[in-house]
Parts: sequence; structure tokens; C-alpha cells
Amino acid sequence: MNRRERVRAAIAHQETDFVPFHMDLTHQEHERFMDFVRDPGFLDRQGFHLHGGQYWGWPTERPDRPGHFLDDYGVTWNRTGADRDIGVIDRPILSEPDLSRLREPFLNEARIRAEVEHVLATAGDRFTLYGIGFSLFERAWSYCGMEDLLCYMITEPDFVEGLLDRICEYNLRIIDLVNEYPLDGFYFGDDWGQQHGQIMGPASWRRFLKPRLRRMYDRAKKNGKAIIQHSCGDVEALFPELVEIGLDVYQTFQPEIYDIEKVKHEFGRDLAFWGGISTQQLLPVATPDRVRDETRRIIGIMGRGGGYIASPTHAVPSDVPPENLLAMLDAFHNQKG
Repeated sequence: MNRRERVRAAIAHQETDFVPFHMDLTHQEHERFMDFVRDPGFLDRQGFHLHGGQYWGWPTERPDRPGHFLDDYGVTWNRTGADRDIGVIDRPILSEPDLSRLREPFLNEARIRAEVEHVLATAGDRFTLYGIGFSLFERAWSYCGMEDLLCYMITEPDFVEGLLDRICEYNLRIIDLVNEYPLDGFYFGDDWGQQHGQIMGPASWRRFLKPRLRRMYDRAKKNGKAIIQHSCGDVEALFPELVEIGLDVYQTFQPEIYDIEKVKHEFGRDLAFWGGISTQQLLPVATPDRVRDETRRIIGIMGRGGGYIASPTHAVPSDVPPENLLAMLDAFHNQKG
């Protein structure tokens, strides 16, 4: 069984010879870790099972404002603070609920094709995916500011519907383009959760996001592609409806938020889970032995009957000691130890 076959079997809720695994690092953690291992080829030899890319506007540093990055949507991201991977929006570009101010981004078809073709050309036997980051709610609040967008859901619902429709239509164009290629999965990034419960509440999620998610999932599911949804935070109340509209894999699965035994029991037949190794309360603070033991424990629970891809819950941030990453990787490679 090669890596692609192992991931596909796991998503189909079939037990495999061992649980597939993956790891992404933030730029800062990548530099720190590579300085520690002093081996440029170390990560390439770890056997990670997933290989892909995503579009979220290709932020490019502004020559007039170092540390500030302008994306295709006209949003400037300030990366001069602690978060140098994404940053925070500099200021809302829709300061009023007025769609006439919305600039349609230019869809750089050639660049997306080049990225997808690179994924396929360099995948080897890995499971391939491409996706859209900041795909719906996050894209809307990047235009308006999160607080204002949440208020507009109550005070200006027609504006919010129109804004999300525009975002969805643009996403469908990207999905149609990517569907021309034989990828294994399509990934959507969009944070809806807090540490406890959803940011907007289930009723607003059902009104504003669910119908547009259904359209995007339906379109992306062509040719047997697996649908993967990233959302930070507690979105357990939404799992049944996400299954209803076609979700196959939920990522990221945070063990400090979910009762993993309960979730595996209640949803493990319908959803596969990607994540589970905490970047909040385990990797930054535990000893290497504890990281190794906890990684094996989570794999043992979540891997029963398939339906699990072992991974840190997020791209690993810069506060994680390299020794803890080595312990986690040891657990990935020696799951029965």
C-alpha cells in the first residue's frame, strides 16, 4: 500500500497497515527546525502522506510598506507583528455595507494551473490536493472586519448574502479550473469556531454559509475528489450538517476542544479527521516523552476503523521545541511501539 492508497483508504474508513500522517511548519518554525537538524533533506525523508497547495490571494509585499502584503482581493495584511505567516488586515476595504465598492479580483488562471501542475509533477505516491484558503466567512470578514461582518449578519443581511454570493461565484470559477486535473482532494479553509462554540452561532451559519458551502462541495466533488474542510475551534454542532452537504474530512481536529473518544464514536463512521496533535497544549509545553506517548494514544483512538490522518492541529508555530517534533515524528513512524 503506497501513501496515496493509504490516505484514500483512511478517508473511506478502512483500517490501513498504519495510520497516514502529515506535518506542516510555519516559516519561522521551519527555519528553527532546519537549523536544529542541520540536514536539508530531513523533511523529505519523513514519508509525509499529503502534498498540495492552496490559493488565498497570493499576498505580495508592498514596496511602499515593508511587512505589509497586498493580496488579489485588495486586502493588505500586516505581518510586522508576531504572525508573519498570515498577519492581520491593515484596515477594512468595505468600511460600509455597500457592494458597489467591491473590486472583483483578477483570476490568474495560468498561475493556478502552474501550481496544480507542480503539485502533480512532484507528488510521487502522495495524496494530492489543492484548495482555497479564506474561502467564505474569512474572505468576507477580510473585506469588512470581523466585528462589522457579524453585526451586518443582523443589521444588513441582504448585503452579507450578496457579498457571500460574489465570493462563492469566484470560488466556483477556481474549482472548475482545478477540476480539470486528477487531484485526489479539494481543500477549503475557513475558521468558524471559538474555543467553545461557533463564532456566529449555528443559525447564522445555516443561513449564510451552509447553502454556499453545499454549492462549492458539490462542484468540487467531481471525479471522486474528497472534500476537506479546515476550521479552527469548536464546530462539533455542525458536523451532522457538514456530512449532509458532502464533507469527507474535517481538519483541524483539536483535542483540547473535543472529547476525542466521543467524537470518534458519534461521527467516525461518516467523517474522517485530520489533525489531533495539539499545537496549543501539547507540542509547545510537554516533554518529548509526553509528546511521544500522547501522539501514540491519539493515533490509537482516532485510527480505529480508519478515518484518521495524524498531524499537528495547525502548521506548527515557532514556540514548539524541535525535540518535540522529533518525538512526534518518532511516534508517527513507530505507531505500535
